[in-house]
Amino acid sequence: MWQKVKRLFVIKTRFEAYLIIYALALGAMTRGAHYTVEYPGVGGYLLFAATAGAVFLGGAKILDAIRYEQDAKKAEEAEPPASD
Repeated sequence: MWQKVKRLFVIKTRFEAYLIIYALALGAMTRGAHYTVEYPGVGGYLLFAATAGAVFLGGAKILDAIRYEQDAKKAEEAEPPASD
């Protein structure tokens, strides 16, 4: 049963990654909008840009990790079993 619960917290496909990135972006843009209200002027807009940049960096890392894991799995499946 714990395996099923653990599976909920693992991102396996690019579609799941895009959903996670969308949720992160939605939250970050909301936080950025609050920054522009709390800190009027250039400071608020710089913080807004920082929240957007964080999503770009995090999203790229998530997508790279998915690609790396999928490539490693394919290489593992293509490898013949080791004989002793």
